[in-house]
Amino acid sequence: MSDKHTVSMTINGHLYDGVCESRVTLADFIRHECGLTGTHLGCEHGVCGACTILIDGTSARSCLMFAVQADGSNITTVEGLATASGQLSPLQEAFRDNHGLQCGFCTSGILIAATELLGENPDPSEAEVRERLSGNLCRCTGYQFIIDSVIDGAGRLRG
Repeated sequence: MSDKHTVSMTINGHLYDGVCESRVTLADFIRHECGLTGTHLGCEHGVCGACTILIDGTSARSCLMFAVQADGSNITTVEGLATASGQLSPLQEAFRDNHGLQCGFCTSGILIAATELLGENPDPSEAEVRERLSGNLCRCTGYQFIIDSVIDGAGRLRG
């Protein structure tokens, strides 16, 4: 009996087909099979948030999902936030301009969580941003620049 499964998913608008074992996490499939290394693995226990992606529009920890669970799904990773020509999204520009990242390891998960928040609430308060990002751990910034970046990004997205 084979433990291999065929999976197919759309990631950042591109169809990816692959064969993987049942035990392969979605994070590993995205990184190793699809070559999209912006999704980071930190704790591999769902605690740090570095592996956060959007799956069918809802944030999820890709280290806690198996690739076979995502079969047929529409996924957005941090690479999908920029335009096809490589121009940063307004939220990414706000992070750059407000020093919302230092080492950058946590940034991809934070950007995805913030993208989900701003899709639901285009004008969040500082407290709402802090609450939504409370599941994303950062050891470099002290969080204030991250919060400032999300608030600024929200303003840029509203125009």
